[in-house]
Amino acid sequence: MVKILKKRQLAPQIKMLELAAPEIARKAQPGQFVVVRVNEEGERIPLTVADALPEEGIVVIVFQEVGKSTMLLGTLEEGEAILDLIGPLGKPSEIERFGMVVCVAGGVGTPEIFPVARALKQAGNRVISIIGFRNRELVLMEDEMRAVSDELIVATDDGSYGVKGFVTDVLREVLNRGEKVDRCFAVGPVIMMKMVSLLTKEYGVPTVVSLNPIMLDATGMCGVCRVEVGGETKFACVDGPEFDGHKVNFDQLMARLKTYVNEEKQAVELFLKSRNCGCEKGSARG
Repeated sequence: MVKILKKRQLAPQIKMLELAAPEIARKAQPGQFVVVRVNEEGERIPLTVADALPEEGIVVIVFQEVGKSTMLLGTLEEGEAILDLIGPLGKPSEIERFGMVVCVAGGVGTPEIFPVARALKQAGNRVISIIGFRNRELVLMEDEMRAVSDELIVATDDGSYGVKGFVTDVLREVLNRGEKVDRCFAVGPVIMMKMVSLLTKEYGVPTVVSLNPIMLDATGMCGVCRVEVGGETKFACVDGPEFDGHKVNFDQLMARLKTYVNEEKQAVELFLKSRNCGCEKGSARG
């Protein structure tokens, strides 16, 4: 059992939990993830470590309530506990002194790229961060990202805050400045990572993407997270989660993500129905 020390809502349907996990906190590195299981009946939820505080023994996760399992996780309160927390898993981000680095995040990818941007800054890189959201209401972790960036640009699709447009629009402007960009890191929806990778390929900028959205059991045994990278089959959980964005077969990946859309929708409907009747139980008290 892992106790929830703090809970905070960052934006609509996006929540942050601070978990008492000293062993994981001591070992977690930027880019790695943990697997959460709320209760005995719950599925495994891979979530990138948004932050690790080794001295306090705290692991921070941020998640968006989009399916039954994340909705169930979102019902838990401070003082309660989740059943299982496994990690840190996956290969850590490659952190070097590259020079000029652009970190691009979309939506809930922002807390995932935060520890990477911070580590890159600490390694002596000039860091330009671009974070994008659908609208002002969904903007999160702006202050945290500003603190670890030499320059932060916030974009919203509707122009209600920051620059109007997609992160790729902003990224193209940055690339057109004439300054040499040595590396790009992108985290967010798969379609966003695809478009970022296509753009940076035009400019010859090496790009790293995080494929955590497709993982399930996180051991390499279930095969759900298989992805084609450079013509070879890889498993995001054990070979990644970060890969060369210019080599990922995003079209194949996006097609596979649609496989269980109907089942996922049905699971959400049943969960909401069970919540309304009061017969869904999240966890034991911690």
